[in-house]
Amino acid sequence: MKRLFLVLLSLGLVMVFSTSVFAADVKFSGSFYAAGMYQDETVFIKDTTGYPSTAFYYQRLRVKMEFVATPALKLVTRFDAMERIWGGARTQPGGITSLIGDLDSAASRDENENIAFDWAYIEYASPFGVFMVGYQEDMAWGTKFADWSRPAGKIAWAYTIGGFTVMADIAKILELSSNAVIGTVPWSDGDIDKYSVAGKYTWNQGEAGLKVAYLRSAALRSIGPEATTNLYGVIPYVKAKFGPVQVEAEVDYYWGDLLDEDDGPNKIKLESLGVYVDALADLGMFYVGGTVAYLSGDGDITDDTLKLMAGGKDWQPMLILFNYDRTYWAGIIDAPIPDFGIMYNAWFGQIRAGVRPVADLELGVSLSYARADKKLFPGMDKDYGTELDVTATYKITNNLSYMLGVGYLWTGKYWREDYTDLDVTDNYLVINKLTLTF
Repeated sequence: MKRLFLVLLSLGLVMVFSTSVFAADVKFSGSFYAAGMYQDETVFIKDTTGYPSTAFYYQRLRVKMEFVATPALKLVTRFDAMERIWGGARTQPGGITSLIGDLDSAASRDENENIAFDWAYIEYASPFGVFMVGYQEDMAWGTKFADWSRPAGKIAWAYTIGGFTVMADIAKILELSSNAVIGTVPWSDGDIDKYSVAGKYTWNQGEAGLKVAYLRSAALRSIGPEATTNLYGVIPYVKAKFGPVQVEAEVDYYWGDLLDEDDGPNKIKLESLGVYVDALADLGMFYVGGTVAYLSGDGDITDDTLKLMAGGKDWQPMLILFNYDRTYWAGIIDAPIPDFGIMYNAWFGQIRAGVRPVADLELGVSLSYARADKKLFPGMDKDYGTELDVTATYKITNNLSYMLGVGYLWTGKYWREDYTDLDVTDNYLVINKLTLTF
């Protein structure tokens, strides 16, 4: 009997000390896509040799995992795996993106071709707000217009009362101080830090918010021991629904010193503006919408103030032009001025419409036009081009969909810079994509 009592006591102690483990819950979500792309031209200039068409398949798996210790405490992780072109050459380690990671990841591109963790942070819901500490999503706010979402080491806090939420965070974008990885450097401060405070109000038919951000960089110390960057940003946005019409708008204004060197000859200022308005009327079987955007340009890139504004990699309004995903997989479209996949220095307009003939099928079409705000060089043409995109998306199951898209670009003469003797060539692209969400 005594032995049985000791066994029961031991089991009871095991249960007590294992309570936190048994209470843990793991939640999974994510997506997988496999896609194929054909691009007719890899250069904007007509009759250029050495730039044949390209066609290939590619894929990516993204998995988010939440380890829930208690209802108020969890560990959130996310990783990308097998992000590669089928049968394609692997990226060599130590590439140019390895210093800050891939633009869409905390890891380098070669790591994403195998497996790369982007998120790993603690989320704690305290009586004083929600705290998030660790690598998490950053540089995304409001609409997708000027977002550059990518993971960063960050301490974030958010507190919600009623429909109001206030937020603050500190993010480490780049660390170049002496450490075991990069070795000893001849300065004591070489990092890039970002600080922001924000607030938003949410109601039944929409939300509105405002963020104020400050970025300080000492990563340019190679230019001079006192070289620093001090930038400020104000980003208001609104999303609202009026019956069947959804509207969203955002303004991005940035200013400050890109390069400021005490007692030095180098000083470059920044003053850029971006404005975005989008409207979509969803009438059930049919929908129609439009987008207008402005990204400030710089008419004199030799002066001490840079006015260029970029639209961000998350905003991809076309299949060919200014599409970061297309550029990531197929590469830049070359020319005297290449398309790197990010819209900048532009006036942009788009009209689009779609129809859902059956519940699981959506057919969409859009016509877009982009024109430069300012000429980068005298004698340039401002016309980026006109693009027609047609897509068809079929929902095979609730979690599996297939998309087929065709884009045709009437290429503008902007891409030839001021080489007026060069002729541009039109381009078209075909893409099909199978996507699983879970």
